[in-house]
Amino acid sequence: MSGKERLPVTGAQGDLLRLVATGQAESRAELARLSGLAASSVSLRVEELLDAGLLIEEGSGTSRGGRRPRKLGLSPSAGVLAVADLGAHHVRLGLLDLSGNPLTIQEREADITAGPEAVLDWLADAFDDLLESHAPEGVRLRGVGTGIPGPVDPATGRVVGPSRMPGWNNFPVAEHLGARYDLPVLVENDANLMAVGEARSWPGADNLMVLKAGTGIGCGVIVHGRLHRGRGAAGDISHVRVRTDSSTVCACGHRDCLEAYASGAALQAALAEAGILVERPADIVGLVNDAVPEATSLVRTAGRLIGEVLTVLVNFFNPDVIAVGGSLSAAEPLLASIRAAVYERCLPLATRELEIAPARAGQDVALLGAGSLLLDAVL
Repeated sequence: MSGKERLPVTGAQGDLLRLVATGQAESRAELARLSGLAASSVSLRVEELLDAGLLIEEGSGTSRGGRRPRKLGLSPSAGVLAVADLGAHHVRLGLLDLSGNPLTIQEREADITAGPEAVLDWLADAFDDLLESHAPEGVRLRGVGTGIPGPVDPATGRVVGPSRMPGWNNFPVAEHLGARYDLPVLVENDANLMAVGEARSWPGADNLMVLKAGTGIGCGVIVHGRLHRGRGAAGDISHVRVRTDSSTVCACGHRDCLEAYASGAALQAALAEAGILVERPADIVGLVNDAVPEATSLVRTAGRLIGEVLTVLVNFFNPDVIAVGGSLSAAEPLLASIRAAVYERCLPLATRELEIAPARAGQDVALLGAGSLLLDAVL
């Protein structure tokens, strides 16, 4: 294997490469300060990374007094990552460089109910298509990652007990993709990926809850700047029981889960019963903006129920931020109702500096989160 193919990089070299790839350091002096290594050790390892074609050194960085240092960056030829965010009816996928910068991103229709083999093989074909048409010549694929709209066991990469995903339960997603690509494979819950990507947009906030309100409902939790997975179900609020005047059976088989009343799929079904048909949950936002009373009422109720569940978690966890994303997040009554429930029922100390706001990172947030987590596996 030639020097220009040496990945993964381990030990001190891997630590230094990660600091540059994540934008924390752009000079040898900053690497020495952040890593705690002697300047001579940093210089030696940087030279090895330059020789391996993984780092480049060009231009001028920020001076801290004296001569401006040469600026370090990840080499464009170091590799690319193929990442995807699978939804119930579509998939967003793209190629990123190892610093997490998108090279190309596309959205395609998909049907997750077609089953894991069909969907994952189709996804791999789509990755291959992107690599052929958009990857720079001679640059190798270094890792593959995908978000799944259901619980994922972090130890095995298997989907566990998902709703509205027939055939996916206990399916070895990581193993299946690994058979196609002999590379690091990341499989993660979609809300967790969203949380990792969103956290970068809230500097100074170490503890976040990132709510995904779309076809389903999910929540990713960032603790002290790092994703908290637990055993794989941390943040899964979708099947918390809520109190309502009626009783509805959830897709999981239990009664009165939050998802059965407040998810996009639930709102879509409720509107259909009222004779209002929408093709996807995102269309509900348009109805709310057009002041359709049935849609506005349902969204307000959904926000109140979500807020009541979050109330318990805010009192328990005391996050700095609750960021609300997903296709329903653009409906202002949803956010307003969440805020009202949380601020009314939570302890003042828990909400005194709490910010409840729309997510900031945009529609590619889960892909950026996948790139960030996959980089750790690649390096």
